[in-house]
Amino acid sequence: MSTIPSIGQSVSRLEGKLKVTGTAKYAGDYQVPGLLYGYVINSIITKGKIIRFDTSKATALPGVIAVFNHTNRPSLAWFSMQYTDMDAPPGSPFRPLRDEEILYNGQPIGLVVAETFELARYAATLVEVEYETEAFETDLRNNASEARSPKMGMATMLKPLPPRPKGNFEKAFEQSFAQSSGEYYHGTEHHNPLELFATTTIYEGKGKLTIYDKTQGTINSQLYVANIFGLKYKNVRVIAPYVGGAFGSGLRPQYQLFLSVMAALELKRSVLVTLDRSQMFTFGHRPPTIQSTRFGADENGKVTALNHAAIAETSRFEDYTEVVVNWSHMLYPAENTLMQYKLVELDVFTPLDMRAPGGSTGLHAIESTMDDLSYKLKIDPLELRLINYSDTDVSLNRPYSSKELRQCYLHGAEKFGWKNRNPEPRSMRNGNKLVGYGMATGIWEANSLPARAEAIITRDGKLHVNSAVTDIGTGTLTVMSQIAADELGLRVEDVTFSYGDSQKPFAPIQGGSFTVSTVGSAIKAAGSALRKKLFKIAVSMEGALLKGLEIEDVRFENGCIVLKTDPFTFISFTDIIEANGGTPVKVIKFSVPNLLKLKKYSRATHAAAFVEVEVDEELGIINVTRALTAVAAGRIINPKTARSQILGGMVWSISKALREETINDSLLGKYMNQNLSEYHIPVHADIHDLDVIFVEEKDDIVNELGTKGVGEIGLVGMPPAIANAVYHATGKRINQFPIHFDYLL
Repeated sequence: MSTIPSIGQSVSRLEGKLKVTGTAKYAGDYQVPGLLYGYVINSIITKGKIIRFDTSKATALPGVIAVFNHTNRPSLAWFSMQYTDMDAPPGSPFRPLRDEEILYNGQPIGLVVAETFELARYAATLVEVEYETEAFETDLRNNASEARSPKMGMATMLKPLPPRPKGNFEKAFEQSFAQSSGEYYHGTEHHNPLELFATTTIYEGKGKLTIYDKTQGTINSQLYVANIFGLKYKNVRVIAPYVGGAFGSGLRPQYQLFLSVMAALELKRSVLVTLDRSQMFTFGHRPPTIQSTRFGADENGKVTALNHAAIAETSRFEDYTEVVVNWSHMLYPAENTLMQYKLVELDVFTPLDMRAPGGSTGLHAIESTMDDLSYKLKIDPLELRLINYSDTDVSLNRPYSSKELRQCYLHGAEKFGWKNRNPEPRSMRNGNKLVGYGMATGIWEANSLPARAEAIITRDGKLHVNSAVTDIGTGTLTVMSQIAADELGLRVEDVTFSYGDSQKPFAPIQGGSFTVSTVGSAIKAAGSALRKKLFKIAVSMEGALLKGLEIEDVRFENGCIVLKTDPFTFISFTDIIEANGGTPVKVIKFSVPNLLKLKKYSRATHAAAFVEVEVDEELGIINVTRALTAVAAGRIINPKTARSQILGGMVWSISKALREETINDSLLGKYMNQNLSEYHIPVHADIHDLDVIFVEEKDDIVNELGTKGVGEIGLVGMPPAIANAVYHATGKRINQFPIHFDYLL
């Protein structure tokens, strides 16, 4: 019996039982003899200097081992060198405990290390700190006039700046038949994954460390630690098999990693540092952004002029950028375009990639403007997008490697029941609730990066695959096991995928929806090489049944190499290993995207989001009653985990559009709602009928697997679809996220 292909099957997460039973160990769950606990002290001012740091009361407590600050920290390699991690923007990265300078509110200024967590936390309250304050600015809107162009650096290669102007926008907009313009704003958002940031550093002696870290890149954390502390890379091992969410917050090493390692090396003890929930608001965030749009179209609905400008926040010490304004011209061809993107330096920590960075920001303005344009043209919003449909990315004058967005529109509209929409705002009701339908387009880049993977056929004929990649809860373990299984014709149960360990073959940070395409391609390459190696041994075996044949004459299934023309002629993997002297057969392959081929095409995942809302006419309360996202993402390896990713993005869309915002008091320079009781996110009662469909999309160009990522695409289109549905229900166009009920009263 042949092995049923695993790719395309809805396989449940292989680690699911471990997680739901509490067996899976996260970064803060590793107990070792003599483990010490660290608690971070954070600045309570926004800008200035520390002039006194008195630790006497804290260190007098029995069980308190040390209190570190800028005056007694050990000498470090990185304070005299420029260091960047894989996700660092241009500038000078933040250095914890560097000196007495305070750069932002909540900055880590000390670490108490004690025998217990509770003691360390209590001792931190006894540390007395005196400051000298300075004037600061943390409000984007009040400082928008100070906006400037971003600095160039490596990051701009991965996050391209806006394309050059095309045609004559001002003239085309002025002469257009229909015009739509607006200003859009969203506030600060913080990631808040379920698992708190924690690092357990196991001191092994002789300059060796084993580090359990909450990270999206074990090798990135390894490079960070080795460079900062002047250690050999081989002596720093970072492990992260289970990550309880991250959404981008784990792309860059966070300060608890630095503090844990520093204390462990100085005290020659193992140290666990865990941030509490309020401290999760003291590093990266999605930056508040002000956007303005001006779109013009002719009488037939063809968009003729596009202007999209954005002003975003960054820190004083780094230039964090996002791709915000480039998307409109990728979606809608226009002869006249003007795209602008600027930054404002503020006294805040550097923003950080947050699920669909720039995309979820930009699509809000783009798709709301297109919706407004449709009403002015008296053309159905879906029809307007079909009128402006293009298989070419005109912003770069390249065809898409594949684009089934049209099918997303059509299949999504049919299943959602878009035809039942009355086009007139405030015309649909359910009792005292105003009902609105809204839709929007989603787009996200489909990238892949270099990666390495090792594949081994063990003595028992099973497959063992190794990669340093993490699994941040997206189903990476399961999907990679499926890819590996199909390469060797095995069942998923016969595959062991070892991951989340910096000692494994290289993998980049996990993010940007490129992990399956990146690491999956490396596994496919390793599997192909392993097949060839096994076949070579098989045809050379004494009395070989396959002697004189080519690899095209056989297939790999059920742990055997089988002759295609005669299923009873086969050689098992275990026999091959025995012929190899009992030595497992292994290969390591490095997968690199074919840039010469890829540069001829634009590569993107596409989606169409459809939303129904009900708005209480008297109270202004908004409820998303139904939503559907139709996605074109190339080959879907595991429909179950892929659907889960889209559903997660849809839940977050409701949060982004209606709930989620960190409030900064510009007089204090401080976030005021640093907890999950006041940082509002949806609960179960807020989530109703959500549906996902994947349209068929074949792509032989994007990578060897034909895959595109699905992590971000579920979040980019649905927030503007919600805003558009609110307009259809109420006749009020709200361009600020989150949309509070009082805007509708």
